Amino acid sequence: MKLSTFAAAFGVACLVATSAFATDPATPAASPSPSPTASSAMKPDKAAMEAKSQECSKEADAKGLHGKERKKFREKCKKGDK
Repeated sequence: MKLSTFAAAFGVACLVATSAFATDPATPAASPSPSPTASSAMKPDKAAMEAKSQECSKEADAKGLHGKERKKFREKCKKGDK
């Protein structure tokens, strides 16, 4: 009898203890997230990047570049290192 009472009490204690650990801790202070304008100022917009890529492709076509040479040329061109 004592063993079953002890087991039942232990089971109830385990259930109560797990719910205590499952509660959310206090929410830490939120760090300020970067504003959308700050992140867009760091990267050029997609349309400008695409236009630059098209321009570099046309220049590579005009020079008749293919394969690795074309790839290297386009990478330099997009960076502005013509």
